[in-house]
Amino acid sequence: MQVKLETGPVSEANSDALVVLGFEGAPPQGPAAGQIKEFYDSGEFSGKALEIAVLHHPTGLNAKRLVLAGGGKRDKFTAAELRKLSGAVVRSLKSKGIHGIALALDEPFRSDDFAAAAVEGAVLADLENDRYKTDPKKNEKHVDSLTVLGGSQAAIERGRILAEAQNFSRDIANEPANVLTPTVLAGHAKKMASEFGLECEILDQDRMRQLGMGALLGVAQGSAEPPALIVLRYKPAVASSSNDHLGLVGKGVTFDTGGISIKPSDGMEKMRYDMAGGAAVIGAMRAIAQLKPSIPVTALVPTVENMPGSKAQRPGDIVTSLSGKTVEVLNTDAEGRLILIDALTYAKRLGCTHLVDAATLTGAIVVALGSVNIGAFTNDEAFLEKFLVASKAEGEKTWQMPMDDEYKELLKSNFADLHNIGGRSGGSITAAWFIRDFVDDTPWIHLDIAGTAWLDDAKPYMAKGATGVGLRTFVRLAETW
Repeated sequence: MQVKLETGPVSEANSDALVVLGFEGAPPQGPAAGQIKEFYDSGEFSGKALEIAVLHHPTGLNAKRLVLAGGGKRDKFTAAELRKLSGAVVRSLKSKGIHGIALALDEPFRSDDFAAAAVEGAVLADLENDRYKTDPKKNEKHVDSLTVLGGSQAAIERGRILAEAQNFSRDIANEPANVLTPTVLAGHAKKMASEFGLECEILDQDRMRQLGMGALLGVAQGSAEPPALIVLRYKPAVASSSNDHLGLVGKGVTFDTGGISIKPSDGMEKMRYDMAGGAAVIGAMRAIAQLKPSIPVTALVPTVENMPGSKAQRPGDIVTSLSGKTVEVLNTDAEGRLILIDALTYAKRLGCTHLVDAATLTGAIVVALGSVNIGAFTNDEAFLEKFLVASKAEGEKTWQMPMDDEYKELLKSNFADLHNIGGRSGGSITAAWFIRDFVDDTPWIHLDIAGTAWLDDAKPYMAKGATGVGLRTFVRLAETW
């Protein structure tokens, strides 16, 4: 999608459709105000959130159509709401064969945050998960151009960069597991790094064995597909005055059968998205490379396939992690935490001073928070507060979960330093505690995105499938460090 900024009068915008915001209550003023008022008076449009109405042949406008886009209550309208609304408009209009859209932002919605959000929503909404469909007309169902009336060029460009990076992540996470193996995921990361000027290192199985990554390799041993540890490095052009170094770690299980502790067959096909955290981290680095924050950022993605082969890890096996601590594996379906602990330990060895990991880790977080909020866990309240400010600004809802010491007691093992599950109760919390035991005092945030990384049904503003959740917050965290 081509995205551009225009600063001329709204009435002169030349497009297939001119979109104006309408809120509950009084109709918006400006060109075609009389016709808009008729829509309000008749009840065809009331301004409710995500409501859309199309007025053909509007008076006083160059545009062929005037589209009213409902923002709900004006005093509660945020950049996050505009992101959704812009997406809903694009998905609605492209289904009608409209390829060129102009979006008018009136005061007080002409700030950079609103302009960037408008672009993000539109670009995200244009992605369709139809790569493997043979419909010859599928390429016609896209918007070719978006013109934003309001904001700055820098904001428009930032929105485009973020949305394209998020779509890159979504595309990867939507790939079927027969196409996207750990080796292929590493290839995507390497190609992206070369294109955007990042350093990339891929640790293979032999190198991980030399280092002693027994937890990661234990998960991978049941699959014919070799594992990899992807390392992406961004270094600012001017060295930072502080020693802070942000580490982003994303779970990269390209398919999760559960291993010997095999999952139920119902819904297992979705386990291709078990690398959504890794995809979000790789996509975040794509945006970071272009937006160039002042802090160095290193991303690590441990990527494996968890299969119940003849060499698969067994319940009761004991592995030695990179940190030297031992783990009794009671459940092979609690594999994500095992690959994360070796990646986090390695991130510390690479000099990362602050760590954020993202993983589709537990079904328990879905029970607790549904598909609305990311579950966040931390050992450093100040660091989490900084993260929450970034997540709120980006409209990625995040809820802090407890980390009381009593939960750690559930991980005690009779045969090793700890075991990898803590029982049915508080499953997302004990999973976080397991990971926390390996980061020691390093400021750390764990994000359980199991409920937010995938849409089971299409939304008005986004297609069914991977969401790319977390990416925008990672980027803003780095930008505002």
